[in-house]
Amino acid sequence: MKIGLLCSAVMAAPALAGPAEDYADHCAECHGDTRLGGLGPALIPETLKRMRGPRIAEVIAEGRAATQMPAFSHELDALRIEELAGWLKTPLETSPVWGEAEIMASRTLDEDYVAVDAPVWDSDPMNITLAVETGDHHVSVLDGDTFEVLDRFETPFAVHGGPKFSPDGRYVFIMSRDGWVQKYDLWALQQVGRVRAGVNSRNIAMSHDGKWLAVANYLPNSLTILSTEDLSVGTVREVKGKDGTPSRVSAVYQAPPRESFVLALKDVPEIWEVFYGPNPPHYGFAHDWRIEGPAPNTTPFPVRKITTPDYLDDFFFDQAYEHVMGASRDGKGGQVIDLVIGHKVADLDLPGMPHLGSGITWKHGDTTVMATPHLTDGVVSVIDMDSWETVKRIKTEGPGFFMRSHENSPYVWVDVFFGENKDAMHVIDKQSLEIVETLRPAPGKTVAHVEFTKDGSHALVSVWEDDGAVIVYDAKTLEEIRRLPMRKPSGKYNVWNKITFSEGTSH
Repeated sequence: MKIGLLCSAVMAAPALAGPAEDYADHCAECHGDTRLGGLGPALIPETLKRMRGPRIAEVIAEGRAATQMPAFSHELDALRIEELAGWLKTPLETSPVWGEAEIMASRTLDEDYVAVDAPVWDSDPMNITLAVETGDHHVSVLDGDTFEVLDRFETPFAVHGGPKFSPDGRYVFIMSRDGWVQKYDLWALQQVGRVRAGVNSRNIAMSHDGKWLAVANYLPNSLTILSTEDLSVGTVREVKGKDGTPSRVSAVYQAPPRESFVLALKDVPEIWEVFYGPNPPHYGFAHDWRIEGPAPNTTPFPVRKITTPDYLDDFFFDQAYEHVMGASRDGKGGQVIDLVIGHKVADLDLPGMPHLGSGITWKHGDTTVMATPHLTDGVVSVIDMDSWETVKRIKTEGPGFFMRSHENSPYVWVDVFFGENKDAMHVIDKQSLEIVETLRPAPGKTVAHVEFTKDGSHALVSVWEDDGAVIVYDAKTLEEIRRLPMRKPSGKYNVWNKITFSEGTSH
């Protein structure tokens, strides 16, 4: 029986009183009859297991500050709340259908949105920085020169993955864990609209021409491609391997020179390349891939499937987007896949679960190196991008998650996100590959994620706490300049650095 029918049956039959009925009475109006979300987020295991902070039972009892989630401790006793929390963690009886019809039905374009011919503020439009505040689901829009807050707008619940800017820097697209995609006009400081592209989603990527937005979904197993102009559906691709095995999409990335999106798949050992350009290439010499559809030049968004020796969860591309570095599922290494020939060409010596999606590159002597933190080891690995050999392992005070630099900076910044030294931020010299400073701006608190201003003169660091802050540093002297109080700020994203693929910025 489908969940929607179950909820109706429970409401009609008091004999079935229990958590399902409590959900129908108190939760369904905001979270949907099928638990897939509405005004509130989806209440299913795929989304709830990613919820940080208070236990689910506490949220039901006490509500959530700065949200529309009320407290139910007066309507439900402690036992019923615990039973309801447990019931919400049970899987749905059937996989949800979320195709083009459902996506388009969710789309809303703001009637009060008015486009403007120029920004309504006087700041440098290329030096705008967004700070995502996960504590109360907002984004602060910062002037990158003065660090004044130009606007602070509400986002969908539990933003995940980096926002993506249109090529002119005017619009930003933001995605939440439960699949909502928000379009916001930075010039007008107004939301344009929202659409729900999936039920449980991972991240988004934008085509180099700014026309298409790809959404990677865990639930259902699909890739959704949206028009950036009006958030309408370009296509919804069901994701199945060559042998028919369904797969979640771990992540989607833009490959600008190839006019394609590249997908990391969770459940099959394949890489997918989805072309959005008018003339996708022909790879007639390769034997282990196929482009779906009658003909590559006539099928919208043709798909190329490349077999890999192992499951690859995380990607990093070389500068030409001809090679992709992937982390192996077992966390003991990685592979280099040549996207032109569709085969593995090298192994990577990367033990300790590298976070390749946070990797960066820079010139080191006569070569280009790539560096990545590790999620389980206190080390930063530095790899030669020509030989694919590990140049050095830089020991840190614990496992890290994010690292950043800038072409105008001599330093790389990397956090120690996991473990007892989470309050540390290492500053590494790009040429000596040695830690030259360890900052501790908020002892005992999580310090993470660095973003630079357009010119690289300042570095912005998050104190990742509910009563946190964004700290502005002089990127040369490493002196603190200013603190901006914020609610659990996570990522910061500078318009210029992101749209120009600035060195030192993850792409």
